[in-house]
This record gives sequence, structure tokens and C-alpha cells, in this order.
Amino acid sequence: MDTSLQNYIPELTYLSSGLSVRQVLTLLAEKFPGQVTFSSSFSFEDQVVTHEILNNKLPIKIFTLDTGRLFAETYSVWSSTNTKYESAVKAYYPNNALLEEFVQANGPNAFYESVDHRKKCCFIRKVEPLKRALKDNAVWVTGLRAEHSPDRNSLTVFEWDEGNQIIKYNPILHWTTEQVRKYIDDNNVPYNPLHDKGFVSIGCAPCTRAIRPGEDFRAGRWWWEDAAKKECGLHVHS
Repeated sequence: MDTSLQNYIPELTYLSSGLSVRQVLTLLAEKFPGQVTFSSSFSFEDQVVTHEILNNKLPIKIFTLDTGRLFAETYSVWSSTNTKYESAVKAYYPNNALLEEFVQANGPNAFYESVDHRKKCCFIRKVEPLKRALKDNAVWVTGLRAEHSPDRNSLTVFEWDEGNQIIKYNPILHWTTEQVRKYIDDNNVPYNPLHDKGFVSIGCAPCTRAIRPGEDFRAGRWWWEDAAKKECGLHVHS
């Protein structure tokens, strides 16, 4: 990827000031035709962005990472999203050779045994497929929200992802949970019913649980680990 892409960030930040999410997405699609892609896990946040793209028929690609360990509810909202918008969200899967080797050597639930095993599992199931999905694109649109993790408070709406050599656009970074829920309700957007059961951040089924009252948003992910820094490697912040 051309590292000169990084030079676009100040311009994009300036041009997007005061614009709606739809308007910024349209701007990006026009400036980087065929090179804007959105990664969806079918979370509340991602469904907001999906609606903006598909309801407005914007020429932006949408993909998901099917780790093979997702909740049944996630597959259901994926299906209902395709039905509602007459879309076909593209799936990227783990490299079968890497996954087979890891499971054969360590067992199907090795991620519970050590942080190293968990990170290796995340790399195989998510990070490596993500790199394939982002290849040859200029802009990666995400559903990240600052409220989900203290580590994300310093993020900006436009940022440079050094590892993937791509511009990252976080359109709802500063939205509150209430704003997200209202948008979903007002626009009748399909959503994961696990959100109604205390699940805030929904990932792989073995690694996600509902949070308890008073717990941090990230408490439901990899709850058996030290809470100091819980990221899977998809979003690496400097």
C-alpha cells in the first residue's frame, strides 16, 4: 500500500468537519473509488454503519471475519441483514493450515490456558484474515466507539493504521450507547439479541460473556485474563 495515503488524513479531517456519517462515507467513496471497505462483526455499532452504507446504496464494500467460533445469534443477524438490504456481506475465514496446526498442537480451547495461546488464536482467526480483507484498500471503516475501552479514548475519527498501511475512519467513535440504541430502533435495523442480555462487546462465543452491573464494557471479553489491556490485535493503537 502507498504510504502517502497517510498524508490524506489532515485533509479528510478538515473536509469532514460538520458532515454527517453518510456525507463523509460518500466523500470517501468518491475520493477512493473501489478502495473503501467496512469491517462488520454485526454488533450494534457495526449495524449502524451498515445501515448508512446499504440503505444509501453507497459504493463501499462490507466484509466480516468468520472465526468459526461465533455465536448462533451472530449468524442470524448476518442473515437477516443480507435479507433486509438485499446484500451479500463477504466473509473471510482463517487459513485452514494455520488453524489445523494450532488446534492439533494445542487443543480446541487452548486460549483459556495462556495469554500467548489466546493471542495466537486471535491472530489465526481474526488478524491474518483481516490483512487479506484490507489488502489493496485505501480506507478501513470501523464501528469503534471510545466508550467501549479506556484504550480507545485517545483515538481520533481519522487515524493511520501503521500495521495495515491504511487510513482508518471511525465514524461513530464519540457516539454514546444511548445514541446507538436510538438509531437502531428509529431505523428498524436488525441487531444481535445478545445485546438485550447484557452482552456489550460480542466476539467469539467461548471468549465472550455478558457483563454484570457496574462492570467495565470490556469485562465480558477474555474475562479470565488481566483486565489491563484486552484487545485481540485487530485494532492496535500507538
